[in-house]
Amino acid sequence: MDIPNTSPTRLERDTDASWSRAAPWLPVALAILYPWALRAFHAAIATGSTAGAIGAGLWLAVAFALPLAGLVLTLVDDPLPAVGTLGPAARRLGFAALAAPPLFVLTGVVAGLLHSPVRDVWIWPVAWILAGVTASLARSPDAPAPTRASGRLRVVHGVTGALILLFVAFHLSNHLTGLFGPEAHGRIMKAGRVIYRSSIVEPLLVGLLLFQVAVGLRLAWRWSAGRMDLARTIQVGSGAYLAAFILTHLNSALVSARAVHGIQTDWAWASGAPDGLLLDAWNIRLVPHYALGVFFVVAHLFCGLRGVLLAHGARPAVVQRVWWAGLGLAAALSATIIAALCGLRLG
Repeated sequence: MDIPNTSPTRLERDTDASWSRAAPWLPVALAILYPWALRAFHAAIATGSTAGAIGAGLWLAVAFALPLAGLVLTLVDDPLPAVGTLGPAARRLGFAALAAPPLFVLTGVVAGLLHSPVRDVWIWPVAWILAGVTASLARSPDAPAPTRASGRLRVVHGVTGALILLFVAFHLSNHLTGLFGPEAHGRIMKAGRVIYRSSIVEPLLVGLLLFQVAVGLRLAWRWSAGRMDLARTIQVGSGAYLAAFILTHLNSALVSARAVHGIQTDWAWASGAPDGLLLDAWNIRLVPHYALGVFFVVAHLFCGLRGVLLAHGARPAVVQRVWWAGLGLAAALSATIIAALCGLRLG
């Protein structure tokens, strides 16, 4: 009896390799389209009409959906039937596409600092095309998830994160007071800066943040070498986003605002005064940047808590409920803070 040959032919192997090289262009396309969604939002809202406001809302939803689609891509074994699976290089590009909002802000601020004659909206696609070419040429198959070495890094990452959590909790709480006006926010910020802007605490805090970024990116690189479940994907994706967010925020606040332009990094600076976040063509990029930043910092904390609870024998069903509740809290906190930055007041 003849046994059919089920091994892939050379043509099938060549076809699979071609699609593997094409797969990275999916997250690249998402990232390249992101600034144009923001530009379409500004063009629509600038009309001042009801139809323009509706169109602006739709374009802003698209601007949020594009980076989030990068996260979804990393979860799907076969994102498009004709493209095939995402390998590690394409998966990492998916996480980078998720971080498009802070990376686009960073591109704009750096271009301004360097007085670049080329606008950031043109620098952006060139950089992503180069990333796509690099990823499409990579030949790295899925690897098993790291274990012991990754575990040690995770402990270090968790301890450092616990130290930074004090500042993050104060920072987010302070932004919530913006609901009661810039003056309320300013009073609490002034009191907090006595501590976190002191000559000892500020450099220590900046050092911890940079160390956290370095360790987090190393962990993300290791975990993204293979396929992950939903919780791990959100943990790695949120970590990648926060790494870009932290670097962008430090550059914007410490370098651009304080060192170069001598601007106070207060509520007016954060909310894009006097034009605001929604009506200015440049400032609109800060809306997804801030909103997803708040969401992912809380989501990342609850992903870490989930891992700790499971490691200590907590019931998986209870842990899942806590985790989902944490993601809901992250979404609610993000929506509230961005509403305050866009002008919502409670009194």
